[in-house]
Amino acid sequence: MTAVGLIFSNIHDRSIPELTRIRTMASVPFGGRYRLIDFALSNMVNSDITKIGLITHYNYQSLLDHIGTGKDWDLARRGGGIKLLPPFITAYAGGPSGQLYTSRLEAMLGVVNFIGRCTEEYIVLSDCDVICNIDLSAVIADHAKSGADVTFVTKTVDTDALSFDEPLDVVRADANGRLTDFFRAKKPCGPAEVCTGIMVMKRAYLMSVLAEASAHGYTSFFRDVIARTITSAYYRSYSYDGWYACISSMESYFACSMQLLTAQARDGLFNIPNRPILTKVRNSAPAKYCEGANVTNSVVADGCVIEGTVVNSILFRGVKVGRGSVIRNSILMQDTYTGSNVSLNCVITDKDVMIRDNRVLSGHESMPFYIGKKGSV
Repeated sequence: MTAVGLIFSNIHDRSIPELTRIRTMASVPFGGRYRLIDFALSNMVNSDITKIGLITHYNYQSLLDHIGTGKDWDLARRGGGIKLLPPFITAYAGGPSGQLYTSRLEAMLGVVNFIGRCTEEYIVLSDCDVICNIDLSAVIADHAKSGADVTFVTKTVDTDALSFDEPLDVVRADANGRLTDFFRAKKPCGPAEVCTGIMVMKRAYLMSVLAEASAHGYTSFFRDVIARTITSAYYRSYSYDGWYACISSMESYFACSMQLLTAQARDGLFNIPNRPILTKVRNSAPAKYCEGANVTNSVVADGCVIEGTVVNSILFRGVKVGRGSVIRNSILMQDTYTGSNVSLNCVITDKDVMIRDNRVLSGHESMPFYIGKKGSV
């Protein structure tokens, strides 16, 4: 069975406008040295999917810088590899107003030529707000065996335990895994089967769906396609039992990042045999811990220089923590500089931020304090 991958890089940009103002959702930094797209790309590459289309919309310069030729994911190939699908005006996508796509369905219609030129039997669709390490080859095999039209990868989530209150795409299925309902809910009580944004279907089936959607002027994949045909088509749920997180707001970004400080999350993402999470390699010097430095339960990337105290925090590459500074429950992105005697708690800094001596900044888990790229305090 052969499969091609299709990744949506901009679909969820509005979820965290603070971080996506200058970049796509796919290129949002996460976990000290990764970008969100690394998880979708790694899942596909680890499952022998070596032809991947990456749909972009706008603000994708940082994504281009991160992906490069794709060699870090073994996707720099003459045949297959990663294909950047930038926005362009077609007879459908442009229309009289010349607007680009605004939904998942319109995005796929905009790249229908790419999908049509592929020869693989199956296609795997993935969003970039999903963080997991999943064996997609098992999902494809299950889909082929079941004979379903579309297989949705779902995850059972105890919504009462979520620290944030945001809409979730919830599915209901019968004992055989067939979907009986698909709806958006806001923190339903108790456990719920949540759609992860990963789908598998035959490429020919997707082409027929797109042709019908174009003919009828549909704009929403879930509302106009899935909801209309849920009783007549065979939509199936594949329940994923590994570690999973979804980034849907700044609050959830902070909460999911803090989960990486637990052994359960690290083992569920990064310690699975033969399924590494790949990312762009940088030849930086190891982190330097100066005399008097104190680091507890934190993720520290290469290139950092630490002279103060770091507790329950995530430091990206090249972060400098000055002498006498105390960093708690915070996320400092690449090349953030903190001076001496700085105190940070529940703070998120973007890249190249400077925090001068003797500053005291504090947010809360429900509302972390954010400093934009190249900001100075």
